[in-house]
Amino acid sequence: MSETTAAKGDTKPFSYFERLVAWRYLRSRRKEAVVSVIAAISFFGIMLGVATLIVVMAVMNGFRTELLTRILGVNGHLVVQPIEMPLSDYDSVAERISGVRGVRLAAPLVQGQALASGRSGAGTGALIRGVRPDDLSAMTLISENVRHGSLVGFATGEGVVIGSRLAQALGITLGDLITLFSPEGDVTPFGTTPRVKSYPVTAIFEIGMSEYDASIIYMPLEEAQLYLNTEGLAQLIEVFVDDPDGVDAYRPLIEEAAQRPVAISDWRQRNQAFFSALQVERNVMFMILTMIVLVAALNIISGMIMLVKDKGHDIAILRTMGATSGSIMRIFLMAGATIGFAGTLAGFALGTLLCLNVESIRQFFSWLSGTTIFNPEVYFLSQLPAEMETGETLSVVLMALTLSFLATLLPAWRASRLDPVEALRYE
Repeated sequence: MSETTAAKGDTKPFSYFERLVAWRYLRSRRKEAVVSVIAAISFFGIMLGVATLIVVMAVMNGFRTELLTRILGVNGHLVVQPIEMPLSDYDSVAERISGVRGVRLAAPLVQGQALASGRSGAGTGALIRGVRPDDLSAMTLISENVRHGSLVGFATGEGVVIGSRLAQALGITLGDLITLFSPEGDVTPFGTTPRVKSYPVTAIFEIGMSEYDASIIYMPLEEAQLYLNTEGLAQLIEVFVDDPDGVDAYRPLIEEAAQRPVAISDWRQRNQAFFSALQVERNVMFMILTMIVLVAALNIISGMIMLVKDKGHDIAILRTMGATSGSIMRIFLMAGATIGFAGTLAGFALGTLLCLNVESIRQFFSWLSGTTIFNPEVYFLSQLPAEMETGETLSVVLMALTLSFLATLLPAWRASRLDPVEALRYE
């Protein structure tokens, strides 16, 4: 190499000459099989690490989003409870709260536990929620997920609405009677006797969250008041707002609109432990799975060190021909970084493909193993969700690229410090 060429190499980083040599070092040769195998292992390690990180974080994001959507679709974003006096004026209070800007729905509610039985099964516990027909229709998560029947019968007070898993457990179909047993029954001279009453099922809903599909019974408010011994009263008012993350801004407005002493709690307070656990689990999984990428990056170090030792003779000749130490360092930086870049890019593509087809993959492995993977009885949701966040995916890609680049620094620096005299001494 001439001095002019070397000078150009100094002033033009990653020149054609450097890219050419780096590419030749990456190409597999028979006598360099070990180096090529290590490079391949590094590539697949980074690819699988990045893909695993993307898929796991997307599934956990989807899991949180789906749970949040379903929990907040059934339960109010804020709950208004009476203080000092019973909530007998619930209609007027709910109407005033509904007038607050940003409030979508204010629904008076009574609820209580009962034992439900049907045509089959030993019976199961259920949560009775008494709501006004118009309020139930406004709860889109319920009204838009009615699988059988309609809310017309509920609106006329002729029956109840139950979840699909509860109907399945009790062997109930549309139009059948569901019998409810409540310990808080009628008071007689001989004591309190349990209240037993049967209601026709006018609609069956399925929101995809097994805990709710298997336990909730919606009953017209007036009928629920009679059944639960709360005639003329509501236990609380559930408030649904346009911006669930901004519930703090609604508190003073709702307190003012209530025009009576009330206690207000929001969804974050009522589900704090649950969502905090999800966040901790998400962070821990990210740190653990990052180790996969780190191990792959360490493979790059070992592979590049072996490549430097194998190419010591070539490096010495290049140095004697005029290549600078900076040029040698850039050659090996490109060789190692190419493995990391290609592995990261392939991992991103594989992770995105898996996220787009995660439910189909779950069903395939369930069929292959003959078992239920992601059992809704355990994980609450009936499908495996995946939601890729741009910022999070970008952070995974940048983290993998950074680790790959850092892994090439030491071998590239050692190559640049190689003394050509020592390397050629015994040639």
